[in-house]
Amino acid sequence: MTSIKQNNHYPVTLPDFCNLGVMLRILVLANLMGLAVALVRVSRLNDLLGEVQQISLILQPTLLLSIIVLCLLKKPLHRLSYQLGVGVVLTISVASVSAVYQLIVSRIFLVEGLGQLNRYCLLTAMASAVLLAYFNMRNRILSPAIGEARLQALQARIRPHFLFNSINAVMSLVRSEPQRAERALQDMADLFRVLMRENRELVRLEDEVNLCWQYLELEALRLGERLQVAWHIDKMPKDAMVPPLILQPILENAVYHGIEPASGIGEISVNIFHTRDQVQLVIKNPYLKEGSHHAGNKMAMQNIRERLSLHFDAEARLKCEVQGDFYQVHITIPYVKPE
Repeated sequence: MTSIKQNNHYPVTLPDFCNLGVMLRILVLANLMGLAVALVRVSRLNDLLGEVQQISLILQPTLLLSIIVLCLLKKPLHRLSYQLGVGVVLTISVASVSAVYQLIVSRIFLVEGLGQLNRYCLLTAMASAVLLAYFNMRNRILSPAIGEARLQALQARIRPHFLFNSINAVMSLVRSEPQRAERALQDMADLFRVLMRENRELVRLEDEVNLCWQYLELEALRLGERLQVAWHIDKMPKDAMVPPLILQPILENAVYHGIEPASGIGEISVNIFHTRDQVQLVIKNPYLKEGSHHAGNKMAMQNIRERLSLHFDAEARLKCEVQGDFYQVHITIPYVKPE
């Protein structure tokens, strides 16, 4: 998995066959093409179900076998030129349908009347070519320049909120504790160097957590002991690559919607760990049922959800829910290590 990169001469590449979004699109499009073939072959709608079943007997095992093999060969395929890679993909697809027909249909189910093997190989090659053309066109439409522009627009919405909150925190110290305010301004400068970067690349999770820690330190200047933060990051994969500014807006919402409206002490819990090939980020903050302070949550969560989709497609998930007196945000992303 790679982050969005700007490139005026965007190279044509094969899709990532291990990506969940790519797998789902292949399954949906291939089954739609199978349905189209069934509609062409039948003369009466009453016969459609039987024809779909016959085609599925070949189609589903072929899809499963092809996707598994292509995923296992992901790295070698991406080292090849696009034209050679396309040839390998077509070869694997035809070999898969041949294996399915010979080993499963002919010998195990002993099904007759499904047509000659050559016809299935031809249809499979044509369907594979259509799918590759679709992914090629999709990559060109969703080019890095367009994706990056969208990503920058989403991230630009974050900066004003962060700036205003940070300024308010420092202003509360200017007269009472000028030296502390000066140190806080230096911290703000460091933070804004990060915020004002182009931020189109994935960043190390450790760096993102450090940024959030600095931000919460600034908020603590304003809120004092009312703001308590529990960090559970002992099992955090420090080298995991994550979208920039993915945690800070959530913590900002946690402060604004969970800590500020409360009259007493409130705790924000940050729990980061990994399970197999995924990274889990769970943030909890107090939830007050009364008042209108929850209005901004949906916009911020939609912002993060769109950025996760731009970077990881369907492999990332974001879930927000109220658990009694707490509001929880749970993000799941693939465990991507530095290249």
